[in-house]
Amino acid sequence: MNVALSVTTGLALAAAAGFRAFVPLLAAGLAIHLDYVEAAPGFAWLGEPLVLMALAIATLTEIAAYYIPGLDHLLDLVGAPVAIAAGIVAAAGVMVGLPDWLRWFTAIGVGGTVTTTGHALLAIGRAKTGALSGGLGNPLYATGELAGSLALAALALLLPVVAVIAVLAVAAIMISRRRRARPAGPESS
Repeated sequence: MNVALSVTTGLALAAAAGFRAFVPLLAAGLAIHLDYVEAAPGFAWLGEPLVLMALAIATLTEIAAYYIPGLDHLLDLVGAPVAIAAGIVAAAGVMVGLPDWLRWFTAIGVGGTVTTTGHALLAIGRAKTGALSGGLGNPLYATGELAGSLALAALALLLPVVAVIAVLAVAAIMISRRRRARPAGPESS
């Protein structure tokens, strides 16, 4: 895999971690284990069977927890650091051909920012969904988040450029919707 594609793959995996922390880590670990992607120096451990088992358990636990009322909101708060760390590790783990300092700078600076932004926006969306539906809409929201994480992680590994374009398109849509939702200021009167 060339450098640009490995960086693109890493950043798309970081974006997927904003939806679910462990899905992209498990996807990256499986891809490394199956020799589909090359592990960055020092990240071959992600593809080890014991690590894959632990990631699978963590993934299933995280998925199940988001279907428990109240716990889903708590996970949005306390799970943010876990999601950010997972996004950074997933990104750094597949970025090959870069000097260590640049790989970590990119994984932390860009990957961490992408994960944080996605996680925060989804937490706000969950809170709004919960408020509007009395919590009844949260399982549907959790299913959408899981689907988003799975799709984005798969795209990151199969079609990384498409994955990044999808992330940018969603960001542009969210920004434009936010701008339209703002109340008119005094200068527009």
